[in-house]
Amino acid sequence: MKCFIQSLRFVAACSLVCLVSFSTDASAQDAKEGKSIFDGKSLSGWSGLPANWRVEDGAITGESLASAPIANNTFLVYEKEVGDFVLNLEFKITGGNSGVQYRSKLIDKDKFIVGGYQADIDSQKRFMGINYEERGRGILAERGEIIKIDNAGAKSRVGSAGDVEALTSKFNVDAWNKYKIVAKANVLQHFINGALMSEVQDEQTDKQSKSGIIALQLHAGPPMKVQFKNLILSE
Repeated sequence: MKCFIQSLRFVAACSLVCLVSFSTDASAQDAKEGKSIFDGKSLSGWSGLPANWRVEDGAITGESLASAPIANNTFLVYEKEVGDFVLNLEFKITGGNSGVQYRSKLIDKDKFIVGGYQADIDSQKRFMGINYEERGRGILAERGEIIKIDNAGAKSRVGSAGDVEALTSKFNVDAWNKYKIVAKANVLQHFINGALMSEVQDEQTDKQSKSGIIALQLHAGPPMKVQFKNLILSE
């Protein structure tokens, strides 16, 4: 009987260990995979100008029409601020220019004007993948560049992300593309369709941003349409 009881205790202990291990592994997997920040049906959790943003075909859709042009760049803003993160998404653009703001600030709450780091998107491929600081220091890194910004604000090229023409060939015009944005400490990386497009190492303490909002851009100018789907955020 004593041996039988000990055997039962051993089995119970093993079961508990397995349960704890499974729960831990599941939590780690959830953290690794991240969470969706767009439900595919509504703009719940996001704020922007209703006239310019909607959900269409399961995608966040921003559009500027010739009959109702926008006066300034405007954004759809995610409700939560983030610091270190990985954001994966898919995008498609027809005409014009767009981008994904991160670690940014909402400057005008009525017009949804935002300033900060931006992973650029544009239909002409000129700015696709670059790091542009909206309402700040301008272009921080061109496509193909790895740039270090020192504490005084001086920029130096410290590496290469690859041949510019080869990187440009990665884009699908008027079709869906994958964007990955990685922000860890002062290092900011932009990947499109699996290729590193640009990297910024921002050491300018009076200008760098360590946390802030995520926002999607609709650019002033000619008519344009941009769509985003499958937005997965891992913090």
